[in-house]
Amino acid sequence: MTEPKLAEEIKKMEYEPLLPIEKKLIGWSIALGLILLGGLYWVSHTFFPGH
Repeated sequence: MTEPKLAEEIKKMEYEPLLPIEKKLIGWSIALGLILLGGLYWVSHTFFPGH
């Protein structure tokens, strides 16, 4: 018996839109990542200046 292929299984799946809470979590995650990246940039340029 052969196992079903991944592509075939994906085609069988129904489309499920994101829930509002999922959209909110994605937005918060992206915002937090950008804020932390900005903080890291500021710390590196403030305390470890280049040439």
